[in-house]
Amino acid sequence: MKISKKDVLNTAELARLEFDDETLSKFTRQLGDILVHIEDLAELDTENVEPTSHVLELSIPFRKDRVNQTITTEEALSNAPSKEDGFFTVPKVIEDQS
Repeated sequence: MKISKKDVLNTAELARLEFDDETLSKFTRQLGDILVHIEDLAELDTENVEPTSHVLELSIPFRKDRVNQTITTEEALSNAPSKEDGFFTVPKVIEDQS
């Protein structure tokens, strides 16, 4: 699969990123290289390879559930510069796309 500058520009627009021409060319080349590598991996014969969730054996130690002292909602919001109905309010960062 070949990736074009148009593909990278579209992805950048969705992520709200802007690139100059040099960076756009660099990312287009890098993403193309990644796709070639993925295609190479897809050609590997993995028929007799046992599926694993992780290459190293991992153990996750369990800990006891304990109730810890916590602060109330009022205490948490006491220094908030802006709050509404028991929640922090923050400036809008995503534009409406309708």
